[in-house]
Amino acid sequence: MKFREFINYLDTKNKLIHIKKPVSLEFEMANIMATFNERPIIFENIKESSFPVVGGLCSSRNLIAKALEVSEKNLVKKLCNAINNLKKPEIVETAPCQEIVETSPDLYKLPIMRYMPKDGGRYIPSGISVVRDPELNVQNVSFHRLMLLDKNHFVARIVENRGTDTALKKAGGELEIAICIGNSTAVMLAAATSLSHGVDEFYLANAIEPTPLVKCKTVNLYVPADSEFVLEGKITKEMHDEGPFLDLTTTYDKIRKQPIIEITCITHRKDAIWQTLLPGLNEHRNLMGMPREPTIFNEVSKVCKCVNVQLTSGGGNWLHAIIQIHKEKEEDGKQAIQAAFKGHSSLKHCVVIDDDIDIDNPASVEWAIATRFQGDKDMIIMPNQPGSSLDPSADLTEGKKAITCKVGIDATIPFDKKDKSFKPESYKKVNMKEYLQG
Repeated sequence: MKFREFINYLDTKNKLIHIKKPVSLEFEMANIMATFNERPIIFENIKESSFPVVGGLCSSRNLIAKALEVSEKNLVKKLCNAINNLKKPEIVETAPCQEIVETSPDLYKLPIMRYMPKDGGRYIPSGISVVRDPELNVQNVSFHRLMLLDKNHFVARIVENRGTDTALKKAGGELEIAICIGNSTAVMLAAATSLSHGVDEFYLANAIEPTPLVKCKTVNLYVPADSEFVLEGKITKEMHDEGPFLDLTTTYDKIRKQPIIEITCITHRKDAIWQTLLPGLNEHRNLMGMPREPTIFNEVSKVCKCVNVQLTSGGGNWLHAIIQIHKEKEEDGKQAIQAAFKGHSSLKHCVVIDDDIDIDNPASVEWAIATRFQGDKDMIIMPNQPGSSLDPSADLTEGKKAITCKVGIDATIPFDKKDKSFKPESYKKVNMKEYLQG
């Protein structure tokens, strides 16, 4: 479903909370969202801005499945199918995102929130950034958190050696950029997915659901026609401190010198709705982690029959994964572990389970570890591996890639013990009414 279509759907199902009381961008809105456990919410009256704000649209797997019109069980398979069948988007001449054009932008008019007292400033964590690789002439679409500096400047967190950083270096340190706020779940997931070098992530969004694009007004970039806001400008050679900021593990990321973005034009709908999310909590984790599930699924499928993959909330939807397989050979479990780490390089720990275990139930996964796993035989330990800078326990020596120890647990039934009972028994259900009647 499109962004507005999904909001309307939630509203008709009485699943959208309306906050009509005037609220502030400084901490208050974030605290309200957290208090409501990130349920879908719309703030209709913002003290510092005239635009309403919606959040929580991707805060659960169920909501994401509803937006993509698929069952939770088939989420990963739908994303895998889209990744394997990319589709070029239609280009349109006119679009809702360009109903209003402002060539003298004032970012202070936008409802850019401050979430936590230690934040370096007001941030946009929900913006989709679009740049063009000058050598390949292909767009790169990704998330970059944006800290507000003044009325027309941000400082952006641009991860080293990823798509935007690579394109920026090729361009000599300055590059046109478009930042889209208020997007469909398909666009959000596509922007968070790492595709092959030189592939436009909007092709993935369009494979999930039709996503027409329109050319920006002042830069040579194409953006989703149905976006609520588009901020056009350029990444400059100037640098500024970025951070601190709450990241996936609900711990603060460090302060870095990062590039400044100058915004020269803002386009938006006449009745535009701003989109936000809570850093470090479920929506942030889902959007970051879920796109890694199909990449793990595809790698594991190369070595055995993969049934499902889930990055867990306890691991920040980033560091821990459960891999469900249909085991056909003794080595399948351990090969699945190796493939999982290949499919998601930031993964730290993973557990491989059989297809009779409920991947959505942590107690069921723990039961598999308790009854089907022996540490001296079924554990793979990989010390001194490249890891994630989001793990505060890793070796985070300045200027070097994070180093960690990776661990895989094969909690599948051993082939040499197939004759033993590994299936839990259950009692027969009775008709309660029969026994409760006098």
